[in-house]
Amino acid sequence: MIRLRYGNTNTFLIPAARGYLLLDTDYAGMLPAFYQAINRAGVKVSDIAYVLVTHYHPDHMGLIPDLMKQGVKLLLIDTQKDSVHFSDYIFARDRLPFEPIDETKATVISCAESRKFLAGIGINGEIISTPSHSPDSISLVLDDGDCCVGDLQPKEYMDEENDAVKADWTRVMSFQPQRVFYSHAN
Repeated sequence: MIRLRYGNTNTFLIPAARGYLLLDTDYAGMLPAFYQAINRAGVKVSDIAYVLVTHYHPDHMGLIPDLMKQGVKLLLIDTQKDSVHFSDYIFARDRLPFEPIDETKATVISCAESRKFLAGIGINGEIISTPSHSPDSISLVLDDGDCCVGDLQPKEYMDEENDAVKADWTRVMSFQPQRVFYSHAN
C-alpha cells in the first residue's frame, strides 16, 4: 500500500491485479498536487483502476469527477448512494472547480459483495460499514493486516459512552488488523 499525502487527507493506493484501487482523494482543486504525489510514487492516473471513498465529506472525495473523466472507475457502496452529493453545495459555495459526480457511471456493490468484488480485481479483503462518523462511512480491511478506517474516531480517544463508535471498533477489531490507517493522522 502506498500512502499519499498532498493535502489534508491521507489517501492510499492499494495494488490490484490490473492497476490500483485509490482510497479517498482529498479536496476539490487538489488535482495538481495529486499529480505530483502520484508522480513521486511512480504511478500514473492510467494505473488507477478504481477509486473508493471512505465517506462523502469534501476532504475525501473532491477529485472523483476529475478522475472519472480520465477513466478511473468509481466503486460505490450501496449505503453511500444517498451521500454522493453531500459536498456539492460546499464546493459551489467555496467556488471550487468541481462537477457533481455522475453516480450512474459507478460500480455499485454492497459490503456483503465486497470480498468477492475485491478478489476479482486482485485484492484480498473486504469493505465494512463503520457509520459512527457519518452514515455513509466505510472501512477497508485487508487480509494482510492493514485496515483503513477513514475518520473513525481513534480507539484510544473513544468515549466509553459512545455505543456507535464502540460497535464500529468491535467490527473492525473482529478482523484482527495489524496496522490501522486514519485519514488525518500521520
